[in-house]
Amino acid sequence: MAVKAMTAKEVARKVIDNEPLFILDVRNGDAFADWKIEGGNIQYLNTPYFDLLDGVEDVVSELPTDRDILIVCAKEGSSVMVAEMLAEEGVEVAYLEGGMKAWSEHLEPVKVGDLKNSGELYQFVRLGKGCLSYMAISDGEAALIDATRMTDRYMDFAKEKGAAIKHVFDTHLHADHISGGRIIAKAAGANYYLPPADAEEVVFPYTELVDGLEVAIGTTKIEALYSPGHTIGSTSFILDDQYLMTGDILFIDSIGRPDLAGLAEDWVGDLRESLYRRYQELAEDLNVLPAHFMIIDELNGDGSVYRKLGDLFKENHGLNIEDEQEFRDMVTNNLPPQPNAYEDIRKTNMGKITPDEEVQREMEIGPNRCAVR
Repeated sequence: MAVKAMTAKEVARKVIDNEPLFILDVRNGDAFADWKIEGGNIQYLNTPYFDLLDGVEDVVSELPTDRDILIVCAKEGSSVMVAEMLAEEGVEVAYLEGGMKAWSEHLEPVKVGDLKNSGELYQFVRLGKGCLSYMAISDGEAALIDATRMTDRYMDFAKEKGAAIKHVFDTHLHADHISGGRIIAKAAGANYYLPPADAEEVVFPYTELVDGLEVAIGTTKIEALYSPGHTIGSTSFILDDQYLMTGDILFIDSIGRPDLAGLAEDWVGDLRESLYRRYQELAEDLNVLPAHFMIIDELNGDGSVYRKLGDLFKENHGLNIEDEQEFRDMVTNNLPPQPNAYEDIRKTNMGKITPDEEVQREMEIGPNRCAVR
């Protein structure tokens, strides 16, 4: 029986469309427990590859017959071997092409909506990492917000849409993933914007992203709103008077953590000020578009991630803590582990170090950990 490959894109569509899938993950148990492919209609079995070297007979009885079976490992090689062994037992399976590394890097573009005068807004959903980035297109011009290091994906997409990239923004200096912003800006001849309060140690030129800055693509206006707390420079955007891009300050199910530069006690007050005053003054019908999602349940039916600001003020626990000390305690005492290699990721985003592509992959492996839990 032939063994076939399933691409990360094919898996992404199954996750978004809520199609049934069974995953036999042959990584070690700790790796599986830390990070796996998530989906509402996915069933799992974690059996390390080394436990299968003497044969797969014991797992055959645990595999379903009513859904596709996908074998997953870190880089692909082990899953191919296990898939071939299962095929010899008469079990029809596929393996994940490129392994979890490919899953971590896949970007799925989802249209969020049309812009008022002309144009479209797209969200690039990185299912394997929980990252969300954006491209707004209006009258043949494009702006990018919080682009990941998979730079070709954005540039190819803009080309497909017949749009020239004019502006590239990072809402803050990222600590959980490597930004592709300045690389894209250089290649496109675009402006690259970064908040100056986050850029004191960067070693490359940039355009200052300051409160109240307005830029346009075609007939669409993008306005910057200073919203510190996750970092001291964190800046949000109001796009087309319809969308609020919150970076890592506000998520659908949580709020941003203030400690990734080691300054949680210093920044927690800024976080509360941004969420409880600056955002409270905004229109409740703005669609909140964060830079990350935490759990697969935050995805809408089409794979997009957004909610109305007014709904989040009702439903998001982080926005409903009246006592300031209780808020401070929740934010500073309820923090998950630091992101993998976050210090080196910050240095990379400052331009201080330039790891090769494989090292960058390893630095980013694992889930995002930007939220207070």
